[in-house]
Amino acid sequence: MWRFVGRYRKGKRIIRFTKEIDAPTKERALEILYSDLGSKHHVKRAQIIIDSVEEVKNEA
Repeated sequence: MWRFVGRYRKGKRIIRFTKEIDAPTKERALEILYSDLGSKHHVKRAQIIIDSVEEVKNEA
């Protein structure tokens, strides 16, 4: 599981987000993040800024 903290621009506003994604690799998790934000919030990849990425242990 990976935790991403970042922000994206929506008009004149900056929207901050924290999102946890369950994926085998960091690259796959990043791809899922871009896809999810793009489809739900209509944000282009160039508008998304990732501030930090950390691997989170599964609690199950």
